[in-house]
Parts: sequence; structure tokens; C-alpha cells
Amino acid sequence: MNVMNKLRGEDVIIVTGNPQRRRLFLMLSLPGLLVVIALWFWLTGGRTVSTENAQVNAHIVNIAPEISGRITEVFVRENQRVKPGDLLYRIDPEPYRIALLQAQANLGNATLQVAQLGSNYNSKVAEIGNKASDVELARENFARQKELLARGFTTRAQYDEARAALAAAQAQREVARADAASAHAMLGSSAPSLHPQVAAARAMAAKAALDLSRTELRAPISGIIAQADRLTPGAMGLQMLPNVSIVGGGQPWIEANFKETQLNLIRPGQTAEIEIDAIPGKTFKGHVIGIGAGTGAEFSVLPAQNATGNWVKVTQRVPVRLVLDEKPDRPIVSGWSAHVTVHVKN
Repeated sequence: MNVMNKLRGEDVIIVTGNPQRRRLFLMLSLPGLLVVIALWFWLTGGRTVSTENAQVNAHIVNIAPEISGRITEVFVRENQRVKPGDLLYRIDPEPYRIALLQAQANLGNATLQVAQLGSNYNSKVAEIGNKASDVELARENFARQKELLARGFTTRAQYDEARAALAAAQAQREVARADAASAHAMLGSSAPSLHPQVAAARAMAAKAALDLSRTELRAPISGIIAQADRLTPGAMGLQMLPNVSIVGGGQPWIEANFKETQLNLIRPGQTAEIEIDAIPGKTFKGHVIGIGAGTGAEFSVLPAQNATGNWVKVTQRVPVRLVLDEKPDRPIVSGWSAHVTVHVKN
């Protein structure tokens, strides 16, 4: 009986002792945990800056016709890969082919007109020689009449008539010279092929040929076709209105919009870790290649006017561009969201 009571007493001592030990352990471990956490923050704090306001970007080229016309043929489909020079679609070339023929005909007419101007100038020069001969003949006749009048073998009327004939011949020679000068001005001093009329007609023919070549739209870069559903045979292709886009197949980049208060330590060349939402569980290595020259608000359609009396200070964001140091094992889609952490202290 005494033994049982003794054992029971020991059990009580043991049971009643556990809460005290736990309380003592908690009293000692909690400050230690706080010290460890504070030490961790002290060692790692300020070494990185991060943001979730980031997305994947790629070069996107919007293909728009430089002429207007009806779309006759489409050679691409959505998500198709293309190379530079691949034919995308064609606009009806017949109106522009006819315009080219008309321009070439106008070029021929301009060449003929310039040739006629040259012939006209040559005839005017020859006319000057004829008029000069008439002047010499009239001068000799006037000289004879003057000598005969002095001897009394002719009348005063014949003398005056010879003098008037000489004046008329000289006037006609001056008219011929003026006509030749005018014809030379119309012809120009350059070669017939460089005449302004020929040059203008040649330029119009070149423009018509250029417009005809623009009826075929080709890929300027390699990439993937996007928004090809807007390409429909029979639809109108309007000048400078995009019909299809190409997402460039080159290296994409990350546009991370950091707060202006985070830019103090960010520098080009710093390493970064990039997590793309569409590729969970994967962290990509990258580095900073540039910091934007202006905030996003500065390049908006309607930038903020802080000079007004209702100005409210708002923390601005500045785009920071990063590139991946490793190639993803799957295609990257432009516009994907990302999380970026930049190591500002190595």
C-alpha cells in the first residue's frame, strides 16, 4: 500500500513537472526565435528588390498595306511561322497594272515632246541664219540706193524704201533670235533624258511600278502570325490600316515596372530571378539591361498635369528592362505576367 502511494506520488510529481518545463522552454525559445529572425532580416535585408508588375514583351510588327485595294489572296493562317520575304497576302493588282501602263505611255509622250522641242529649236536657229542673209541683202541694197542718191541717179522714195527694208530685215532677225532663245529655254540645257517633263513622267512611272509591287505584302521579320482572322479574301485593305501582325521570333524581354523608390540601387548588369506565371515552379536567371528614361505616366495618351491645384502625389513606376540568360524550353508568349527579383547587392 505504501509502495503504491509512493508510485502515485512520483507520478504526480512527473505530471505536474511537464507544464513547467514546457513553460520554461517557451520562455527561452521565443526570444531565440526572434533573434534568429532579426538576424536573418539583417543579413538579407536590402539585398533584393522585387515586383509583380512585370510582363513578357516581344517585338510585334503590324502589317498594313501602303495602298488601298481589295484583298484577293491570303497565304498565311493564325500561329503560322514565317520568314522574312514570305508572301502574306495579295491585293488586287489590276488597277495598279493599268496605272503603270498609263504612266509608261505618258513617259513615251513626254520623250516625243522633248524631241519635238529639240527640232523646233534647230529650226529657229536656222531661221536666224535666213534672217541674217536678208539683213545683208537689205544692207547692200540700201548702200547702193544711198550712193545713187548722192549721184542723182535715184529718187528719194527709192532710198527711203531701201532704208525701211533694211530696218524690217533687222527686226525680223531679232524676232528669230528671240524665238530661238525661247525654244532653247523650253528645251533646257541638259540632255533630253534629263528634261523636266521626261523626269516627271519617269517619276510617275516609277511610282506606278512601286504601287504595283506593293500589292504583294511580305513578312519583314521572322516570327509567328497573329490576328490573321482579319484577312479575308474579298475584304478591302485600307492604306495604313493593319490587317495582320507578326510577333517577332527573337529573344523576348521582361518589362518590370518598379516603383521610383526602388530604383535607388538598381543598375544595368545586375542579376535577377524571373518567375513567369504561365510556367509555374520554374525560375529563370536574367539580368538588367536598362532603366527607362521616363515613367509610364509620361508616355500615356493623356499624361498627368501636376501643375493643377488638385495634384495628389502618387508613387510613379519606371520600366526596367531585363533579358533572360537561359533559353526557355517552351515558346514565350508576349504579354505573360511575371514576378521579378533583382539582386542589388551581391
